[in-house]
Amino acid sequence: MSDVLKVETIRRLASGKCDSCNDAKPFAVNEANIRLQELPGWILQSGSIQKEFRFDSYLAGLDFARSLGKIAEQENHHPDLFVGWRRVKVVWSTHTIKGLSQNDFIMAAKSEIEYAKQKGR
Repeated sequence: MSDVLKVETIRRLASGKCDSCNDAKPFAVNEANIRLQELPGWILQSGSIQKEFRFDSYLAGLDFARSLGKIAEQENHHPDLFVGWRRVKVVWSTHTIKGLSQNDFIMAAKSEIEYAKQKGR
């Protein structure tokens, strides 16, 4: 997949809105792996998708975590964030269904968009 196509795929996915998942069934591993093909660098682990983002400074990582937190509040879908020196690990899963839903992939794409914005400053 070309870089332009990857960017367009991520933008399309990020344009989605999170829905209530109370009645949803978690994605099977094979379905999650197929969906991960749209999100380079993300890995499937223990019923979640995760990625570590790198930054030029500790404060840049904190800015990213705060920005992502604001987006999560707007969507009412929240990640686990692990902030370290010049890095932030983002972990998405849908706690209500104890697995992965479409919301996790939407929010991973939104994470990518936010990261690109942060790096572009």
